[in-house]
Amino acid sequence: MIHARLELFSESLGMCTSVTVLLPQKTTGQIGMAGATSDGKPPVLWLLHGGSDDDTIWLRRTSIERYAAEYGIAVIMPQAALSFYCDEVHGQKWWTWISEELPAILADTFQLSQRREETFVAGLSMGGFGAFKLALNQPGRFAAAASLSGALWSLSPELKERLSERFHHVWGDEGLVEGGPDDLVGLLNTVDKQALPKLWTTCGTEDFLFEDNLVFEKAAAEAGAPLEIEHRPGEHEWGYWDQAIQDVLAWLPIEKAAGTH
Repeated sequence: MIHARLELFSESLGMCTSVTVLLPQKTTGQIGMAGATSDGKPPVLWLLHGGSDDDTIWLRRTSIERYAAEYGIAVIMPQAALSFYCDEVHGQKWWTWISEELPAILADTFQLSQRREETFVAGLSMGGFGAFKLALNQPGRFAAAASLSGALWSLSPELKERLSERFHHVWGDEGLVEGGPDDLVGLLNTVDKQALPKLWTTCGTEDFLFEDNLVFEKAAAEAGAPLEIEHRPGEHEWGYWDQAIQDVLAWLPIEKAAGTH
């Protein structure tokens, strides 16, 4: 895999920021590492970080580079601070950056597939919220979306208490508006179910966000939104997510790339 960390200017943020990119590279002599590519432009997984981390964290805490190499898939890991992937009331326009500006920049910079059936998104914790927010607001862009221990019900009293100051920074005095672009449950009820990407969620049964995930899963069932669910023992920690991201890659509608060895 080609690993690049890009420092670039964002018009929507009004400042420089970063994004980490993995690109497929066909290799034949690399010890202990598969190298594979597909014909044409590679499929793309947007992989989102959680609230305490940045765009480097997936590489630092998991073997995502090794896992992704087997599928010949590009992985885009953008910086999003502690924004909940929103245009913050008292901050910057992270949603505009990640949903509009950055995809356009990367499309001009790299040879990546732009086809819906080859574009996916996943994330953990805050990034799980971001992944489903992207999928539900832009269903025509993604073929599949996965949430790993996601903060999927952001009106949760426990989550509000843990992040009260941050919630005010992101959503202001009004808070998260029901029926708005950040209301995942509301979006489940309004989006065209036939247009939805494949949705998959996992959360450890000992995770502090487990009950929030159950609320979202119930809402999805009531809305008639297809959602694949996996529960297994686990907490809010990287051992769980390292295994889960392997499960996500196996679940995506792509095959392992030719040339894997």
